[in-house]
Amino acid sequence: MIREKMSASQTPMQEEDVAICQRVYDHICAARQIASDGEREELAIQILHFYQHGVKDQGSLERLLL
Repeated sequence: MIREKMSASQTPMQEEDVAICQRVYDHICAARQIASDGEREELAIQILHFYQHGVKDQGSLERLLL
């Protein structure tokens, strides 16, 4: 889902950036038990938004979204 949403973004990301966002996405989906596609899509959008606006630390991203 992260890669899918990332391709719609105008800001290019390095592989390391994508990996951080994917780890956060996987962790939050499991922690919040997110199952619906709509909720997963919204989470991916939120993660990319925060990341692209300067929240680059995995722990900080997770705290924002839990």
